[in-house]
Amino acid sequence: MIRTANRLHTVAEYYFSKKLREVRGLIAEGRPIINMGIGSPDLTPPQTVLDAIKNAISDTGAHQYQSYQGLPGLRQAFADFYASQFGVSVAPDSEVLPLMGSKEGIMHISMAFLNEGDEALIPDPGYPTYSAVTKLVGGVPKYYNLTAENGWFPDLDDLRSRDLSKVKLMWTGYPHMPTGAVASSEQFTELVAFAREKNILLINDNPYSFVLAKRPMSLLSVEGAKDVALELNSLSKTFNMAGWRVGMVMGSADHINAVLKVKSNMDSGMFYGVQKGAIAALQSGTEWFSEMDKVYGERRKGIFRLAEKLQCEYDQDAVGMFVWAKLTSGNKKAEAFVDELLYEKNIFIAPGTIFGSNGEGYVRFSLCVKEEKIKEAIERF
Repeated sequence: MIRTANRLHTVAEYYFSKKLREVRGLIAEGRPIINMGIGSPDLTPPQTVLDAIKNAISDTGAHQYQSYQGLPGLRQAFADFYASQFGVSVAPDSEVLPLMGSKEGIMHISMAFLNEGDEALIPDPGYPTYSAVTKLVGGVPKYYNLTAENGWFPDLDDLRSRDLSKVKLMWTGYPHMPTGAVASSEQFTELVAFAREKNILLINDNPYSFVLAKRPMSLLSVEGAKDVALELNSLSKTFNMAGWRVGMVMGSADHINAVLKVKSNMDSGMFYGVQKGAIAALQSGTEWFSEMDKVYGERRKGIFRLAEKLQCEYDQDAVGMFVWAKLTSGNKKAEAFVDELLYEKNIFIAPGTIFGSNGEGYVRFSLCVKEEKIKEAIERF
């Protein structure tokens, strides 16, 4: 048998990849599972997006290889979107790089900036891919604590007390996944100052700004942020285009060029029609976000009721398409609680522990579930 690479020993199969096989098995047995575990939008993109891709497939050159940097019109659309929604100015020719989903950007950035043995600061709790990719490229994850008491924001003074001499990257993500916490402009300014002080490249992962968020914000709105920071964003949640795999990274021309060196060796460009659809999405008006918030707002009310049924506490001011809830019923561990709910009530939610050790005692509900299913879940109690 051919032996696998040693890097595979540093990571395990993604929790949802493994757990959803189990859930599918239960469904195959005829069990009425309600899946509230993952954030895969069940709503459709704007009609203009669907029309754009249909019209684009007959364009000349639509089915040829595309530029590694994406269509000029797509880069301009991203730049215009950031200017209008965040007040951030970027040069579309040099400071924007479209991606096949922002998840690939995590790999590209890590490959571009981490040497073997370099360290990356990773939030606990946080998106598990930050840690997995760091290990896969030979880096060393160094976790920093996020707690409810500190508003799920890093204790920068605590970080300053550590040896950060090997740290090259710091991952953040506000609005935060999985907790839904938001950062203020003052906190973003503190993060940028910290990154500059410690000569660390700061990456803010920002796909949830337009889901139930009153004031969308970008880390790049901080003066001088592009010198020390990159920001990832995605159309997956904002425009219900998760399966389209459209994201982008923004930052200084030097940092973007470094990422492009990796990306240009990893793919052959995004499908033309998808890019045209993405341009149409980015040109959507404010009514799109209002309609989305109406749907998610009603769903969230139902999830709050379900959380109360489960004797969980939650933050009504959190944003994004999840509800992060604290277990209060005894000393149950998160994964045991989730399994009990799955097998006794046929409801699947995510345990907080998959996002880090500070997720113990918490669970996460997804809002990507239709209202009638949320009501059905409540009725099971």
